[in-house]
Amino acid sequence: MTTLDRESIERPWLRHYPTRIGLPIKYPAAPLYQLLADTANTHPDRVALVFFGRKTTYSALLDEVKRVAAGLVRLGLKKGDRVGIMLPNCPQLVASYFGALWAGGVVVMVNPLYTPRELQLQLSDSGARFLIALDLTYPRVVQALDGTPLEKVIVTGLQERLPFPLNLLYPLKLRREGHAVRVPEGPKTMRYSHLVAESGLEEAVHVDPKETPALLQYTGGTTGVPKGVVLTHSNLIANCVQLQHWLPPFSRGQVTVLGALPFFHAYGMTTVMNFGILIGARIILLPRFRVADLLKAIQKYRPQLFPGVPTMYVAINNYPGVERFDLKSIEWCISGAASLPLEVKETFERLTGGRLVEGFGLTEAAPVTHANPLDGLQKQGSIGVPMPDTEACVVDLTTGERVPPGAEGEMLVRGPQVMQGYWGRPDETADVLKDGWLHTGDVARMDKDGYFYIVGRKKEMVLVSGFNVYPREVEEVLHAHPAVMEAAVIGVPDRYQGEAVKAFVVLKPGAQCSPEELLVWARERLAPYKVPKQVEFASELPKTLIGKVLHRALKEQEAAKVSSAASTAPQGAQADNKTGA
Repeated sequence: MTTLDRESIERPWLRHYPTRIGLPIKYPAAPLYQLLADTANTHPDRVALVFFGRKTTYSALLDEVKRVAAGLVRLGLKKGDRVGIMLPNCPQLVASYFGALWAGGVVVMVNPLYTPRELQLQLSDSGARFLIALDLTYPRVVQALDGTPLEKVIVTGLQERLPFPLNLLYPLKLRREGHAVRVPEGPKTMRYSHLVAESGLEEAVHVDPKETPALLQYTGGTTGVPKGVVLTHSNLIANCVQLQHWLPPFSRGQVTVLGALPFFHAYGMTTVMNFGILIGARIILLPRFRVADLLKAIQKYRPQLFPGVPTMYVAINNYPGVERFDLKSIEWCISGAASLPLEVKETFERLTGGRLVEGFGLTEAAPVTHANPLDGLQKQGSIGVPMPDTEACVVDLTTGERVPPGAEGEMLVRGPQVMQGYWGRPDETADVLKDGWLHTGDVARMDKDGYFYIVGRKKEMVLVSGFNVYPREVEEVLHAHPAVMEAAVIGVPDRYQGEAVKAFVVLKPGAQCSPEELLVWARERLAPYKVPKQVEFASELPKTLIGKVLHRALKEQEAAKVSSAASTAPQGAQADNKTGA
């Protein structure tokens, strides 16, 4: 690829920036934990966290952070040691996250729904010595211990902070494990309450924010094996400060942020937890996404900022009796993780009176790289423009040369939020970080105004008779049908075309539609080779907890069907199938 130096990159998006943004931005040369210390010192009595009615002030949160840090140091934590955190959104997660950093550790966020196999892989790959986990997950943690460097499991229960039974909070998968798990204390196990029982570590361990990892954030694995993304203190602070400059002024007092996105995911961690603490916000913690709980929280706590994903806004729009809730406090929402259909945006804005725009990010960039201006020019179907101090361009998929506006290619980004690399994977790091540019793997185009449009993932592209078909384009066409609530598209083997397009569709409650109707709809809006050859209705689509559709899981399901059909088919049919492939 031709070297893309700073002078060679045109930045037409700058003229669409809000006038309040002055570039370049000055970023604090401080560790991430300093954000909390500064806010606690400035506003000690301000409420930081609200967890089902239980309030934690900034001064109390900082005190608990120092106690976590002291407890970890007593257990033998040394600078640079990795600390796993396997918790839903709750006060203990926030205190553990900043406590590990205060002690000089590196945080490894772990999905609380991980199976023992997934947990073992992540603990082994990261080399975590300590794990702070929810007591409900303890049976799975025990199964994952063998072969990992884990020395101590610190368990905590949400019942310590909740005024009602735990089994009301969790999906069946967790409830099956029991909502009163007995966790024996021993050489490898202790209670969180004992960890924080003694006085705190008053002086934080000094680190170089630009060079020191703060976080190993594992990619969601929607297209492959998860990898540990190394994000420094400066990477994480930069993305928070960029968001601070991007958001318009709020209309009143202390900002309240709705924490429906899981903090163990980079999106929720940055846009809710870290950003909220930077601006001294009141953060409403929801440990799992249930529409009824979310609507009640909005009505009760009056949040102005609600970062989310399209599936959340879809669920709210379609919730029976949603008009009975007062949602008018919502001012600003940035949607990420998937494309935002126009109907979803318009319906949600009518319900709330707020502004909902599409943005974009990836774990490797801490994660936000693009967003539509909340108080400026917005373009439907676009992820918006690069964030302040962030550059982006589109290059040819084959040659790596820059392409002109309107042409499709791989999107590259660079900025102060871009990762150091993948943990322990120098070859894979070299594949995606070149000359300071992060190769996102996303196929996109940029228009003449500098607005970017995601076409699809390189690895999700379907090759139909030599033509490239990007699932996102087909999904958006299907989603525009009035009966469709969600749609996902994958490529399936086809003996004549190489691959064919298959669509999985979830209909809106009470809606009726046949596959033939959807195919007619698609034929009117897509080139023939892009039209799905198969349509399958589903009650739900497989997703990550952040709400991103797992196309890989759909492909695995299809492969399993093909394998099962081949094994039960007559011998002649098996041979014919192999010949066709």
